[in-house]
Amino acid sequence: MTQVEDAIARAHHEEWARVVAAVARRFGDLDIAEEAAAEAFATAVARWRVDGIPANPGAWLTTTARRKAIDRIRRERKRDDKQEEARMLRDDGPFEPRGAIEDDRLRLIFICCHPALAMEARVALTLRMVGGLSMPEIARAFLVQETTMGRRITRAKAKIKAARIPYRVPSTQDLPARVSGVLAALFLVFNEGYLASGPDTDPLRHDLTAEAIRLTRLIQSLLPKDGEVVGLLALMLLTEARRAARVSPSGELVTLGEQDRGAWDAELIAEGHRLVRERVASGDAPGRYQILAAINAVHTFARDARDTDWSQVVALYDQLVRLDPSPIVALNRAVAVAELDGPQVALASVDRLADALAGYHAYQATRADLLRRLGRRDQARAAYDKAIELAGNTAETAYLTRRRDQLR
Repeated sequence: MTQVEDAIARAHHEEWARVVAAVARRFGDLDIAEEAAAEAFATAVARWRVDGIPANPGAWLTTTARRKAIDRIRRERKRDDKQEEARMLRDDGPFEPRGAIEDDRLRLIFICCHPALAMEARVALTLRMVGGLSMPEIARAFLVQETTMGRRITRAKAKIKAARIPYRVPSTQDLPARVSGVLAALFLVFNEGYLASGPDTDPLRHDLTAEAIRLTRLIQSLLPKDGEVVGLLALMLLTEARRAARVSPSGELVTLGEQDRGAWDAELIAEGHRLVRERVASGDAPGRYQILAAINAVHTFARDARDTDWSQVVALYDQLVRLDPSPIVALNRAVAVAELDGPQVALASVDRLADALAGYHAYQATRADLLRRLGRRDQARAAYDKAIELAGNTAETAYLTRRRDQLR
């Protein structure tokens, strides 16, 4: 990769959401914002090779995207409105960051997560507009076809435009009703960064995890007493703390039980534990993110994987299943059950999820590991083959391939 290609890739990771948000705020149209941002990055490929990489790539891209948006609006209007043209050009100054509550990316998330949209559409649109994920990556996150996801996002943008949904952070009284979709979107943005689903991306994308944490902190400043906001922040911090130990120097995924716990970020773990303790002390009934944060707190409290309190983990998953009886939660619970009651009991639970999760790589990987532990090598090898076929992440593929080959 050349220096320019590396700079553009880095800018896309770090600046995509900022550019889209700035243009969307200015022109109030998500289609225009997305297309203008894409055109700005395409222009950068040619211009930066000739002119050199600018000192502030984000400012360059934002200014270019604004001009691309103006060009498109001019073409679509096809009229000689000198006054409007002068206003657009006069406002086209350099990009300037805004304060926390005025953060353009936070505004963009709230417009993507408007209650007029179905929940899945809110999350998918946020992944696209804020996370900068490709359509295949978003489709994999939802376990649907790419064309299906493309139609959902197109309809969502059209509904926002037709309903003239305002580009702003909601008023204080409207925030609680809007925040659930925002948290769900941020959680998926974080997950994509912590273990990217695409085969052509870095296994770990710190730009996405850092942005998800930053925006969750902003939402916490708006809703400091919301237990689920605090829970999601704690969950992100406790998960991000393990990032340095997540992938080996050779590029292979390292499972939680095999990670070097000395490489974990002690400050992030301490903050995450403090937030979990605060929520427990509140006496309020925990929501989904608070329970997930508590599960991660149990894992990160143990100095060695063998010291993990699996009975507490299973008990927390039992709470979570009552709130969220999804197949993926049941699958994660089965992993904990395997440590407490053995792989045979866990496998029975996993096999009951086949109809719902057979096409999900984590299901096949979990089943393969349980079969391996039971000595059923041929069946384990077949399950590993399916998991490798379904996995998109290069680090995960490398890990699964090694475990399969060890069966020989």
